[in-house]
Amino acid sequence: MSGAAVLRAGLARRLARFRAVWRELTGEAVYDRYVAYTRARDPHAEVLSRRAFERWRVDRREADPREGFRCC
Repeated sequence: MSGAAVLRAGLARRLARFRAVWRELTGEAVYDRYVAYTRARDPHAEVLSRRAFERWRVDRREADPREGFRCC
């Protein structure tokens, strides 16, 4: 492999890792884990849309006083 190819491969790995960390920090990966978990348990189960899942997640978080609440 040439030096440029090695650099490109290293950069691609770093960008992929950065994207994975960013998705975890922003909560974007939560939906993907939910879908994978639901499909693993029952391949024919109905999966919530991303919008419905996020609504459910926010409602659940706001209903639990230990998680804090939104005042406004």
